[in-house]
Amino acid sequence: MTSKEDIEASEKIKDEGNKMFKEKKYSQAIDLYTQAIELNATPAVLCNRAFAHLKNDCAGAAMTDANQSIELDPGFVKAYYRRASAYVMIGKWKEALKDYRRVTQLRPGDADAAKKFKECDKEVKRQAFLLAIKTEEKGLMCDRLAVGAEGSWTNIPVPPSFSGPVIKGSKVDFEYAEALKDWMKDEKMPCKRDVTGILVESRGVLAAYPNVVPVNVPETGDIKLNLCGDVHGQYYDLLHLFKLGGPPGPKNWYLFNGDFVDRGSYSVECILLLLAYKLSFPEFIHMSRGNHEGRSLNTVYGFEGEVNAKLGSGSEAFDLFQEVFQALPLAHVINKKIFTVHGGLFDKDGVTIEMINKQNRFCDPDSGLLCHMLWSDPMNMPGRAPNKRGVGVTFGPDVTREFLATNGLEYIVRSHEVKDEGYVVEHGGKCITVFSAPNYCDSVGNKAAFITIKPPNYTPSYTVFESQKHPGKQAMAYSRMFQFQ
Repeated sequence: MTSKEDIEASEKIKDEGNKMFKEKKYSQAIDLYTQAIELNATPAVLCNRAFAHLKNDCAGAAMTDANQSIELDPGFVKAYYRRASAYVMIGKWKEALKDYRRVTQLRPGDADAAKKFKECDKEVKRQAFLLAIKTEEKGLMCDRLAVGAEGSWTNIPVPPSFSGPVIKGSKVDFEYAEALKDWMKDEKMPCKRDVTGILVESRGVLAAYPNVVPVNVPETGDIKLNLCGDVHGQYYDLLHLFKLGGPPGPKNWYLFNGDFVDRGSYSVECILLLLAYKLSFPEFIHMSRGNHEGRSLNTVYGFEGEVNAKLGSGSEAFDLFQEVFQALPLAHVINKKIFTVHGGLFDKDGVTIEMINKQNRFCDPDSGLLCHMLWSDPMNMPGRAPNKRGVGVTFGPDVTREFLATNGLEYIVRSHEVKDEGYVVEHGGKCITVFSAPNYCDSVGNKAAFITIKPPNYTPSYTVFESQKHPGKQAMAYSRMFQFQ
């Protein structure tokens, strides 16, 4: 039996948490809600904490709170709302639909609940329709548009009125990539022919790689490798990164560690520029897949809407992007010493590079080794634990040491998490997180960073930078997440 004093104290702390939430200090709000729950766990405060977890992108933690709230009161409507939002956040539309249906049953006259149910139901049916079409189609769009095919992208006409850069013949070179960079800086898109060409040619290059790509940086010749984290559609910050790090080339290599798109409203520009550079210098530009290089999150966090807005409605361009995303490698090993991956490690010991390379990456993985590589996060405690995101695991320093020892590696560089200073070193120096999107979502206020490695000295050096002004739309302008919170 909870005492009257504890109930009153819990309410007071909850009110303080609500103030922190209104000020968008979500982590502080979570701490206060936790204190309130320890005194008196009610469905209301559990749902408040769930909402704060959602704001911090912790769908798994939000689900846990919503589940506990439902256990306390199966008729508490807000709990089903929160859990549905968490499912949408990780692209599980069918599960979200069940919760929205329950909300409409509990509140049959609630217009907002009916609207969310309708939107979610529409998305479930749309995805089923697209899957049916894909099942009927034979082969890849990229293959049908390849050079030499009857429908080759090189046969797509360039409009006479188009005054921007155009790919000469069928080869994307550095001159074109640089011209494209400047053209898109003025919020102008390349022509359809060149967008299609960049995507088709990129998939051909990327698909030839193994899941884990060996990158061998020469130890002579004063060559450096820049390791970059999440970019998330922040094109003008990406341009600043290249200004700081220098243009890519034979002596200035780059490795981008996933999450090129979503959230930021210049995702199309980011991914097209990086792919153009990749085609210009295949040996000197490397790209790993992030958890946001996939259809389910692109549908929620803005990339699909942005593609349709900038490149024309319909699924063709978006589907081409998905074929490219599925071809992206999952990780790289630099000079047999450094393992780079977007998310992290696995739910079991003994995983080898050979085991990873045997997996089929040409899909959108929602479980298994590849899913963990996209979603997992480090923690300070030893062992493993469920991930607050609701996907993947959290792994401790002992897990990192075991993986490195098993594969004869020295340390890990991963991304996937916002860091106040753009990077953080954990696990006794064996696990480094780097994040390259400053002032994430135009609101977080974080710095960004990239890492520079210069063999034969493999000690990382860090460049930290601030966000740059950008024109046009703010972050999340194309996102659908606001519809479901």
